Amino acid sequence: MPSIPLTLENFEEIANCSESQKSAIDEISKGFEVNKTKFNEIVNHFRNEMKKGLEMRGQTVAMVPSYVTGVPTGKEVGTFLALDLGGTNLRVCLIKFESEGNMSIKQQKYTISETYKTGEARQLFDFLANCIDKFLAELDETDYKGSSRKGGKLNLGFTFSFPVEQTAIDKGTLISWTKGFTCVNAVGKDVVFMLQEALNRKEVPVKVAALVNDTVGTLLAHAYKYPNTLLGVILGTGTNCAYFEKISNIKKLQSSSNAEHMIINLEWGAFDNEKKVLPITMFDNKLDRESNNPRLQIFEKLVSGMYLGEITRNILLNLIDRELIFDGISSKDLNTHYSVETAYLSTIESDDTDTLENARKILEEELNIPSTTLTDRQIVKRVCQIVGLRSAILSSAALSAIITQCNVIKTGCDIGIDGSLFEFYPSFEARIKSAFREHFGTNADNFKLGLARDGSGVGAALAAMLTTAK
Repeated sequence: MPSIPLTLENFEEIANCSESQKSAIDEISKGFEVNKTKFNEIVNHFRNEMKKGLEMRGQTVAMVPSYVTGVPTGKEVGTFLALDLGGTNLRVCLIKFESEGNMSIKQQKYTISETYKTGEARQLFDFLANCIDKFLAELDETDYKGSSRKGGKLNLGFTFSFPVEQTAIDKGTLISWTKGFTCVNAVGKDVVFMLQEALNRKEVPVKVAALVNDTVGTLLAHAYKYPNTLLGVILGTGTNCAYFEKISNIKKLQSSSNAEHMIINLEWGAFDNEKKVLPITMFDNKLDRESNNPRLQIFEKLVSGMYLGEITRNILLNLIDRELIFDGISSKDLNTHYSVETAYLSTIESDDTDTLENARKILEEELNIPSTTLTDRQIVKRVCQIVGLRSAILSSAALSAIITQCNVIKTGCDIGIDGSLFEFYPSFEARIKSAFREHFGTNADNFKLGLARDGSGVGAALAAMLTTAK
C-alpha cells in the first residue's frame, strides 16, 4: 500500500549521496511515514477516544464542555470587552461588531511582572482589574457607542489559557498554573469569581460574562465571518482544537440545555499518551524522556511547533554520531536542547537556491557547524521535510476524525486555524489538504481551511455577546 507522503510531493534527489547516507535517510523516513492503513488506524482510534471523552470525565482526550451553545451569524452588532491572559503579556481589547462579519478593535498590552505571577492571587486579579480600568479611562466616549457602558456594565469575555474545570459559561475552577505562574490561593478557585471580585473592589463597571480558551475563541471568531465554521484549531507553538458537538452526544454533561449543540474543547494534545497508534520514533522517545512532562501530550510533541526543531536536532545528532553529515562534527549550539528553532526548519524547507545558501547560513552561522557540504545541506533539508510532513499529516488525521464524527463529509464545513505552523510553515496547509484528498477523495474539496487570527480577543468578546443575548 503506497505511503501518503509519496503522493504529496516528490522530494528532490540528494546529490552525491553515499549508500550509507541513503540507507540512513530511508530508514529514518520509514519511521516517520504514515501510509493509508496507519492514517485510517489513527482516525479510528481518535474517534474512539473522542467518544470516551464525551461519555466520562478523566479520559486521555478530555473533551471539555465549553458551555458555549450559540453560533455567530455574522449579523451581530454591539461593543464588548475581551481580556486575554496567557503568558508574559496581558491584553485588553474593546471590540465593536458591525454586522456583515465586520468589526473594529482597540487594544492595549500590559506586561505582567514576576511579582504578580508568583505572589498572592488577589494581587494578580487586582492588577488585571487596574489594567481594564486604565484601558477604559483612555478610550474616547464615542468608543462606547452600542455598548452598555453608560447606565450599566460592559460585558467582558475572559480568555484564560490555563487548565480549568469549567462548569458553566461564566464559571471555571483553576486546576493548576502553567507558563511560569505560581500564584498562591488560586488553584481550586473560580477564576471568573476572582476577576469579578477585583473589578467590584475597584468599582470598574464591567461584568465578566464568559470564560473561554483560545481554541473556542478561534472557532467563534472564524464563525463570525464564515457562519459555516465547525472547527477552530490552533497549529502553532502548541496545538489544540474545538468543534460544535451535538449536546445529545455529550453523555457526561450534567447541566441541561435547550440548545442542540455546544462547543467542545478537545485538548487533543494528549491524544495517544499510551503510544498505541501514532508513528513514534526513537527521536520522539528521546524528546519525551527529556521533557518536563514525560509520557504526556504525546500528540502535541509530534505535531506542534514547540517540538519540531528538537525532533530535528535529535535526528541530526544521530547522523553526526554515525559520521554521515558534517564529517561527524557537531557544535555546542547544536548540542543544546531546543537550539533548533522551528523557524529554522521553515527557512531550510523553503530554500530553493542551487547551493541551499539559506540552509548553510543557519547551520554554519546560527548553529556554528564548522563547515557543511551541499550533500550535508540536502540531507538536513530532507530531515526537515520528513518532520514537517508528519506533523501536517497527523494534523489532517485528527481533523478527519472530527469531520467524520460530525457527519459533514458530504455537506462540508469551514475550519478556522490560528498559529504560526499553519500560517508560515511551507506547504503545511497544502499537505493537510493532500492528506484529506487521500482519505476523503473528491469530498475533500468540501472542507475550507482559513486563517483565523486573534481568536483569543474576538472570540472571547463573541462568547460574551452570545451569552448576554440569551
